[in-house]
Amino acid sequence: MKNTSDLIGRILIGLFFFYEAFDTMVFFDETRETLTSYGIEFAQDWLIVGSIIILLLGAIMVIIGYYASIGALLLFIYWFTFTMVVYSFWNDAPDVKGLHMKSFMRNMSLCGGLLIMVANGARNWGVKRILHVLRLPK
Repeated sequence: MKNTSDLIGRILIGLFFFYEAFDTMVFFDETRETLTSYGIEFAQDWLIVGSIIILLLGAIMVIIGYYASIGALLLFIYWFTFTMVVYSFWNDAPDVKGLHMKSFMRNMSLCGGLLIMVANGARNWGVKRILHVLRLPK
């Protein structure tokens, strides 16, 4: 049951980050405008393309379980930075502070899950383990 839960959890987390990458690609211009609204004006196109690459690479690594720890670390670095920039509730007006604090905590819980994956890897149902077990005799 542990391995099944691990696999399903990895797939769900990976699909979430695939959606984030797809959303960023589809709404590229809007993402650029959002970066400007947060005061990030340096090399916006490079930042967006780099984010898309990190999201796709990390999601693939997490889902298939090939160096899932490294993929989860990539996603953690992206998601932690994103959360700190977008949901800085300590600077917000009182009317939106509560909503942003809840979103901040939700994102931090996802960061916690990614760190657990960094520590534990893909366990038994990863491509690396399957390739190791299925080695053909010489």
